[in-house]
Amino acid sequence: MRLWKRASDALKDQGSLWQASLSRRHPDIEKAVIRATSHHPTSSRRNIDRVRHWLRLSPSNLTPILRSLSSRISKTRSWPVALKGLLLTHALLNSPSPSSIGCLPFDLSSFRAPYDASPFDPFVRAYYAFLNHKSATTFLLHRRDACDMKQELLMLQSLQGLIDLLVAVRPAPAAAFAPLVLDVMEGVVVELYEVYGKICRGIATVLLDIYSAGRAEAAMALRVVRNATRQGDELADFLDECREIRIANAVEFPVIDRIPEEGIRELEEIVEGLTKEKVEMKTVITQEWERFEEDSVAARCGQQQHESRIGEAPDLITLF
Repeated sequence: MRLWKRASDALKDQGSLWQASLSRRHPDIEKAVIRATSHHPTSSRRNIDRVRHWLRLSPSNLTPILRSLSSRISKTRSWPVALKGLLLTHALLNSPSPSSIGCLPFDLSSFRAPYDASPFDPFVRAYYAFLNHKSATTFLLHRRDACDMKQELLMLQSLQGLIDLLVAVRPAPAAAFAPLVLDVMEGVVVELYEVYGKICRGIATVLLDIYSAGRAEAAMALRVVRNATRQGDELADFLDECREIRIANAVEFPVIDRIPEEGIRELEEIVEGLTKEKVEMKTVITQEWERFEEDSVAARCGQQQHESRIGEAPDLITLF
């Protein structure tokens, strides 16, 4: 049965290559994408590099690459094809000019292999969820110019969403040692360190201006810092699991730094101080408004008494 399936998959790939050779639009790119997403469950790094070579030749080749990739994996039920397509997508997103992709042009959020209870199905879906969010986030990062503190905090929250999706890319024990899965996990570990590094640098930049921030921005910053603390603990556990399945990058990279508790307490005090300051200011404004109201009432009463004394021209006084 296994030999028959391998032969069937090989015939599918050969048929796709033959159809691509007849294409009038970028046949070489189409064939490169097919080879990079073959049915064989082995590493395809060399073929992925060949597709990236087309992108390096000209950024305009991104459109036919994405079109061929979308056509290849949109309806696939083969986990090797799906994972290789996502590995290729990951490589494209990390290329110098991925800013025009936006949301991915295919959907693997409900991917399911033709047989029940495949250990690769949830892994494919989780990897797709991360890449789709990364693609949209990369698009926003390239579109923004100068941004204020609130926009910077919103971007940090988006990056923290990436971290949550990354740590969800965990293989089932039955799939953990498949070559393609190991390829994915090595890229995931690299991405984790890069994204978490951006978050830490962004937090450091925000905290430099925290004393001049408003209460809303300070509260957002506190939520971001608390979330980063939680994620630091989760990353440490995730990397321990990666080391257990011998992901080389997890062994080579340093230990994740934790945000010190005293830093969080200081930020909490800043937020509480801003809240107290706002309450005190509101009290002062309220008291001033009450005095203003009292003065206005007194003035109106005095005006009415003055009108009653004048009696000769009440209509003229009412007009004023």
